[in-house]
Amino acid sequence: MALINTIREKSGVAVGAVAVGMLLFIVGGDLVGGKNRLFGRDGNVVGEVNGQKIELPEFNAALEQAKQNFANQQGRQPDEQATGYLRDQTWNQLLYRRAFQPELDKLGLSVGDEEAVDMVQGDNPNPAIRQAFTDPKTGQFDRARLIEYLKNLDKLPPDAQAAFRNFETSLRDFDRPVNKYNALLKNSVYVTSAEAKAFDLAQNSKVNFRYLFVPYTSVSDSAFKPTDAQLQDYLDRHKARYKVEDGRSIEYIVVPETATKEDSAALRQSVAGLAQQFRTAPNDSLFVRANSDQPYNHAYLSPADLPEQLRKQLPLKVGEVYGPYVEGNTLAIYKITGAKAGTKPAARASHILIKADAQMTPEAKAAAKKQAQDILNKIKAGADFAAMARQFGTDGTKDQGGDLGWFEEGRMVPAFSKAVFAATSPGLLPNLVETNFGYHIIKVTAPKTNQTYQVAAVVKAVQPSDATREAAYTRAEQLQADAGSLEAFRALPTKDKTLQKQEAKFVARDAQTVGNLPGSREIVRWAFGNSADGGDTKVGDVRKFDIGDVHVIAAVTGSRDKGTATIESIRPELTAAVRNELKAKQIMAKLAGKTGSLDDLAKAAGNGAVVQTAEGVAQAQGTIPNVGFEPEAVGRAFALKPGQKSAPIQGEQGVLVVEATTLFPATPSDVKMVRQQLTQQRQQRQDGLIYEAIKGQAKVKDNRSKFF
Repeated sequence: MALINTIREKSGVAVGAVAVGMLLFIVGGDLVGGKNRLFGRDGNVVGEVNGQKIELPEFNAALEQAKQNFANQQGRQPDEQATGYLRDQTWNQLLYRRAFQPELDKLGLSVGDEEAVDMVQGDNPNPAIRQAFTDPKTGQFDRARLIEYLKNLDKLPPDAQAAFRNFETSLRDFDRPVNKYNALLKNSVYVTSAEAKAFDLAQNSKVNFRYLFVPYTSVSDSAFKPTDAQLQDYLDRHKARYKVEDGRSIEYIVVPETATKEDSAALRQSVAGLAQQFRTAPNDSLFVRANSDQPYNHAYLSPADLPEQLRKQLPLKVGEVYGPYVEGNTLAIYKITGAKAGTKPAARASHILIKADAQMTPEAKAAAKKQAQDILNKIKAGADFAAMARQFGTDGTKDQGGDLGWFEEGRMVPAFSKAVFAATSPGLLPNLVETNFGYHIIKVTAPKTNQTYQVAAVVKAVQPSDATREAAYTRAEQLQADAGSLEAFRALPTKDKTLQKQEAKFVARDAQTVGNLPGSREIVRWAFGNSADGGDTKVGDVRKFDIGDVHVIAAVTGSRDKGTATIESIRPELTAAVRNELKAKQIMAKLAGKTGSLDDLAKAAGNGAVVQTAEGVAQAQGTIPNVGFEPEAVGRAFALKPGQKSAPIQGEQGVLVVEATTLFPATPSDVKMVRQQLTQQRQQRQDGLIYEAIKGQAKVKDNRSKFF
């Protein structure tokens, strides 16, 4: 955005050219889609929509346009993740156009000459044009700049002229007709008075009720072992709930190129030598640039921002070299190149927090304050602060003995910061400090200081040597040779306990990674038979992949096709659902024919049964506090008379019996206003619903996984 704003501050044709470049990002792939298709080659078909092919050259041209627009906006080229996003965006744009075009043609929606002019330079220009030619300082649409750009369009480079003409064509032939199409359907949205009254009733009617709840978790799973016939029956009854896409299950073993102790020792020796050179280096910044894996930072740092190893050495001496220190997977040496007073002081403190928020009753807050004061008194009497923090602290610092580390003035809430930075020496503060978090017992471990330091840092990551990399590669090659079958692959971790097998269940065809393994798109393509080698992968196939600094031995262990899931593909989920049905039957059998109060029924239900009260539950809410989503039980409560109990209900979380106590009917609302509210809500969802409906009717073939 900074780049865009800088450019917009300029004036003239150049601004218009860049503005239109920004604007073209909105239409993206449309410039080369539909009627503007640039290429026509059989064979390289990325996809097909309504019988229209999307070929690889066309797709790549649209993708390159999207990448260029991304670079113009962000000031950098897209990385792998951003490219994946742009690839999906490009596909959706091309699909969108081809799916909509037949519908536009059926209705004969078009744009006349006067309307075409108006949407570019008239009183109602396209929102993209309005945004591109809005002055960032005033927020006003600059029509003069737009007209100047259009007048000088023929003087721009041919590419810029063609881009704008394509943009105009896209607006006229597709974007505006689609807007008209959507407007027709939006304006057809109608809400009846009966719908408005029912909606208002569901939103505003409230009920208080008592309920018996017997959770499914109160019954042991081991007593129920669903058969395949029961699983299939449940699946047949709930097919809509178990729709799935293509998927492949992949098990894999990672062999990383990890630095050894020898590699670390060699680096330590090398860095120790650098430390000697660093002491006498004539130019510290050049030395860092030549020897460090991280760039030179000339900023002055307060103790709050110094590396922990340097904080332990405070005060620091200018010209001194500290280290080497091990910090994670790196070795670091630091040279202090300057020291001066900073603008903000920093201090270090520990605290013990006894929580007391505004939601507490006055009695609860008084109890929290008394507890905090008792702890403070014990510390004053000699108790160890860190031990008391571990015992009584209520926040994330308790395990560190309450240590908050160094922090600059203003980083903490005002009352806490004021108390710490008012101290002139280390030690326990004599009084409690109250903040919106509660009551704090504070010990200042390092009083405030304005001292800052300029630090030149040489940081070297511990990298595996060539010998280590070669050893990892050789090991992976041997593992692949040993994994001649799925059974042999699965046996590898039992033979070598250092190996760990991981699994990714039913990875989607368009997934960019397998599990949490970065850069593993090629494994996904291979699993679906779409890898670069063109092989036809089957369940049981095993292959090695070299991805960055890791080697992966992967095996395809399962496959499913788009449609309704099979028992095997979702057995754990199905088993849990059927088990709950069986538990419900058992619980309801215990309650069958039983009379008496809810407490009496709870005794009959056995262990785990509870009787509780729900207040102010709305009919449309469908959720019972402390239970969860139970729409049937809530609906039954509204159908009962006060004091009347329902029959046992098989719920989502367990079996319930509800007893209504008080019904609060909805106060009649203005039906006209409710109708307007519902109409607006439905219209706001129309664009997305229309596209999904048209996309659902379009005959879409997605072959992207063959290419990307």
